[in-house]
Amino acid sequence: MADEQNEVPDSTAVRTALWRAMHVQVDPPPHVFEDEIGLQLAAPGDGWQQRPDMDPRATSGFRAAVVARARFIEDLVAEQTGRGITQYVVLGAGLDTFTQRRPELADRLRVFEIDQPATQTWKRRRLIELGYGIPDWLRLVPVDFEAGGDWWEQLSAAGFDPGRPAVVACTGVTMYLTKDATAATLRRLAGLAPGSTLAMTFMLPVELIDDADRPALEATKPQAQASGTPFISFYTPQEMLTLAGDAGFKEARHVSGTVLANRYFADRTDGLRPSSGEDLLVATT
Repeated sequence: MADEQNEVPDSTAVRTALWRAMHVQVDPPPHVFEDEIGLQLAAPGDGWQQRPDMDPRATSGFRAAVVARARFIEDLVAEQTGRGITQYVVLGAGLDTFTQRRPELADRLRVFEIDQPATQTWKRRRLIELGYGIPDWLRLVPVDFEAGGDWWEQLSAAGFDPGRPAVVACTGVTMYLTKDATAATLRRLAGLAPGSTLAMTFMLPVELIDDADRPALEATKPQAQASGTPFISFYTPQEMLTLAGDAGFKEARHVSGTVLANRYFADRTDGLRPSSGEDLLVATT
């Protein structure tokens, strides 16, 4: 087991959790997505809202984009569960709190959260410390990607049934992977049982991002580099659709950030709106 000091989630996972909590705490209702459990897990201490990367105004677009994609994924999981899907895989789970917030859905599923061993050890400890525990339906699957760990092998060992369809979410991950690694992941997922669904986010090239959002995106690149998780891959929607088709998915569609903005933010009067730059691929087997 890793030394406890090394059992920490990466900074991007914490930032995402804090933005989700900030949406509830600083944005007026109706809230697109409600999640303060990630804040409990992270326990950042007093003054966390004064961090530069938490500035309520400067980061409002990023915050809105994070809660929009989270809401989309959860709506998709609810829809697929209603259709009889019983397996849910979260690739790069970070501080995901689906099983703690939505037990009425989660206990109808077997949920597999895949992430680095240190993150999983830390998360297991924090869930127990906070009294949530590890329910029977939740499987924390540690995979050492840096050492070439085979996530598919570890997933199967954790009880995943490849013969039954599943819904898979992979958000905020592909920008940190090489395009070859993403293509390999898509090929693996295209082999899931018929009726499975994948939702995967991807970052757009800068030329496809709204002019107003480009400075903020450019400002985040050196921050990502400094934290050891540089952005290395960007995709046009057609490129991602082609990758999914070449991988063997039966159907694939592009869901733009604009679609999510119109779906979840259209009636807001406070001006909160997701920044452009991240879209979704939804593919089925």
